[in-house]
Amino acid sequence: MTTTHAELGMNKTGAATSPHLTAQMLDGQKEFVPDYLGDERALALSRTETARTWTDPIGSVPPPLTVKGQVKAGLTALKGESPTQLIDKLGARCGYERTGVRLYEAVLAKHDAHGSFPGGPKREELEAILQDELRHYRMLVQSIEKLGADPTVMTPSADLEATMTQGVWAVLVDPRTTLTQCLEALLTAELVDNDAWGTLTVLAEQAGQHKIARLFKTALAEEELHLQRVRTWLAAALQLNGARLGQEP
Repeated sequence: MTTTHAELGMNKTGAATSPHLTAQMLDGQKEFVPDYLGDERALALSRTETARTWTDPIGSVPPPLTVKGQVKAGLTALKGESPTQLIDKLGARCGYERTGVRLYEAVLAKHDAHGSFPGGPKREELEAILQDELRHYRMLVQSIEKLGADPTVMTPSADLEATMTQGVWAVLVDPRTTLTQCLEALLTAELVDNDAWGTLTVLAEQAGQHKIARLFKTALAEEELHLQRVRTWLAAALQLNGARLGQEP
């Protein structure tokens, strides 16, 4: 389980493994024809029509619970054409950082079960990133409350990102995956996180929330370090001779 390379084994998922059975399967297509004649065009038209006529959004950003709370928190001071956009993205990052804590807990369990590899992550390094994620989550909760919003709300962007990360989570908790494979899944999560923190910083600046934006810049710098570390560990796992993923050779 600590190997960094895929192993040879009796993988029979390919059609070339059994040409005879593959031929029988293709013959079966002639006997059991589809109930509906046609190609993918009908499905594409149906998707287009549904997208065109569907009126319910993924979600919404609720207003502050009270007008007094809104004024006190400063939400009315938000600038820009769409002040709810900042709250939406804050909710997304809040949920994502909370999920990030769970992701690194899962990786720590994998590390404890199988150990690391030469050049791979040490347990204390994974724990440090987990603590960063937890601190970012708490900072986001405070930022949302400062703006008079509710940090427990599932905003539209939070809902979207929660769906996107389900695949990463499935990889990390699968007992068959190695630490290296889990790091590949974490790379996906960290790439998204880095871009999202940059966007959130810009939105905070445009909304006139400069103090919050400075906190976000600090978080972004820490997230960039997380990404660098995951890339370095993966490069070591793939034995890329000192190279780092994401860079030109």
